Amino acid sequence: MTRSEQFTNGMKKGFVVALSSAPFGILFGAIAVDNGFSLAEAALMSALVYGGASQLVGIELFGHHVAAWVIVLSVLAVNFRHVLYSAALAPIIGRFPLIQRLLAFFLLVDPQFAETEKREEAGKPVTVLWYMSMGGVVWVGWVVNTMIGAFFGSLIGDPKAIGIDVLLPVYFLGLTMGFRTRHNFFPVMLAGAVGSVASYHIVGSPWHISVGAAFGIAIAAILPPPAQAGEQKDIAGLEKEPG
Repeated sequence: MTRSEQFTNGMKKGFVVALSSAPFGILFGAIAVDNGFSLAEAALMSALVYGGASQLVGIELFGHHVAAWVIVLSVLAVNFRHVLYSAALAPIIGRFPLIQRLLAFFLLVDPQFAETEKREEAGKPVTVLWYMSMGGVVWVGWVVNTMIGAFFGSLIGDPKAIGIDVLLPVYFLGLTMGFRTRHNFFPVMLAGAVGSVASYHIVGSPWHISVGAAFGIAIAAILPPPAQAGEQKDIAGLEKEPG
């Protein structure tokens, strides 16, 4: 792809993500203002923290006047998956120059990870230009949508009354199902779901997110990788052959 095509493709991907995540940004802006934040403070949090789920958790804890260290640990628990994202994309982002690499890790949110992985698997080059153009559009869209929600937040009312609170789980489910063709997807997903639901009832939110991720990682580490699974099938087939 030419540089122009890389830029255009990245912008298109970013625009789709920004459009689909608009309700979350608007919801966060409305909740932030409802918890005493100004429009500028809500926009600044979106610009610097840049993590929808962790921002929603943090803003709720701010509203309940929880200790700062509890808020930090809660945000860490929610965003721990980004450590895994960084490790998974290290071979790709590691090709970028240092400054672009640092910026790339900052822009590494859920849809950025998903699209980057899919592009790499399809054999298409993940260039700095493509990555930054997509990530930049998503980041700008997130901040703008936050400001819209903060400005018109009073018109939304109670998000739960109109079902907006379920948009984030549905969005994450859609991202997860995008990897359903991967090896061992269903046992890993099931382990993560069981671990998350169980820990939600035992230790509560937001720790169930990290615990569910840990369960999924443990099962993924135990199960054989694709190559070994294929070798085992070949061995089983040879054992069935006579002689």
